Amino acid sequence: MINKGEQFPEFELENQKGEKISKASLKGKKAILYFYPRDNTPTCTTEACDFRDNLTYFNDLNVQVYGISGDSKRKHQNFIEKHQLNFDLLVDEDFKLSEATGVYQLKKTFGKETMGIVRTTFVVDEEGNVIDVIEKVKVKEQMDTLKAILEG
Repeated sequence: MINKGEQFPEFELENQKGEKISKASLKGKKAILYFYPRDNTPTCTTEACDFRDNLTYFNDLNVQVYGISGDSKRKHQNFIEKHQLNFDLLVDEDFKLSEATGVYQLKKTFGKETMGIVRTTFVVDEEGNVIDVIEKVKVKEQMDTLKAILEG
């Protein structure tokens, strides 16, 4: 797992429109990069809607928000339209960035073990340094935690 104080890994991923978003394109702005398992599942929907509802707060602080999962552009587009999401979702279908950050792990769900994204949020500064990491995110508490981190 990437830790606080380390550099966020280099990446270039497509958003839901096929536009390339890279670590270089984030330079000069703080960013929240949150990794989540799947579009249109109950907890992931709650999390995305929380970001949607708080986006003005993050924009006022000049903080970009990106959701990242292994879902396709089409699934991301449907998720955005269905829930009126107002930020980009990035496609990590091969899980390369998820693996590089350490969030692609063995998970146990209903007694079955599978590899997948463990819900994790990274806050990155203008130079690409990780300011903070929220591991095993509790969605109901995440906005308060992020505000405390950003207001430091």
